[in-house]
Amino acid sequence: MKTNLRALRKARGYTQIAVQMKTGIEQALLSKYETGDRIPPTETLVVLADFYNVSIDYLLCRTENPDINK
Repeated sequence: MKTNLRALRKARGYTQIAVQMKTGIEQALLSKYETGDRIPPTETLVVLADFYNVSIDYLLCRTENPDINK
C-alpha cells in the first residue's frame, strides 16, 4: 500500500501538507501510511480513494488497475 500512496501523491504533484489540507488527514499520519509504519482505518482509506479517484483495492495493492469499478 505504501508504494501506491506515495506514487499517487507524487504523480499528482502534491506534498503531504497539500494532501492534509485537502483531506483533513494529518501529515504525520500520511507519512506513516506512506512508509508502512501504520495502516489507515477503513474511513481513511475511503477518503484517500475518493481524493485520488482510485479504488480501495488499488490503494491496498490488491489490483494494479486504479480505476474504480462502476
